Amino acid sequence: MQIDINQIKEGVAIEIEGEAYYVVNCEHVKPGKGSAFVRTKLKNIKAGNIIDKTFRSGDKIELAFIEKKSLQFLYASGDLYEFMEHETYEQISLHRDQVAGVIDYLKENLDFTALVHNNKIIALEPPIFIDLKIVSTEPGVKGDTSKAATKPAKTETGLTITVPIFIEEGDIVRIDTRTGQYVGRA
Repeated sequence: MQIDINQIKEGVAIEIEGEAYYVVNCEHVKPGKGSAFVRTKLKNIKAGNIIDKTFRSGDKIELAFIEKKSLQFLYASGDLYEFMEHETYEQISLHRDQVAGVIDYLKENLDFTALVHNNKIIALEPPIFIDLKIVSTEPGVKGDTSKAATKPAKTETGLTITVPIFIEEGDIVRIDTRTGQYVGRA
């Protein structure tokens, strides 16, 4: 479906040359001389990069239909990662390149949201908070607070995060997947 560029707003998904983009920022400019135009910042949904694009007033733009599906991560086998779609129970195999952005959060039986454009999964979104077990970390030394009282720790998925010194191996911690930061104990 095509719409006039003047109807565009932040958060809308559009399609440019077969690629889907989210409108991150949109500014309608009416200069004193010349015709009006729309200056935008667009985030490529698949690649994640942000581009600046300017459209002339009166241009038509194609809206992108982004479907969201709920998938459950089952297991990994080499470079393939198996997911199950909740509605149809169909198994979907994704290559390592397709899950690269969320590979540190892949834990068995965890639900993800798949963004689907033109019947292809273009991105996976993990839940905002996930609980992971700490598998290795240095022991915290009491009184070692010359710097911020934190230390590195490795989780069961291979993600390395910074945790407070009181966290030990075997503890389960909550992580914010938007920032990759420790939030608290689970």
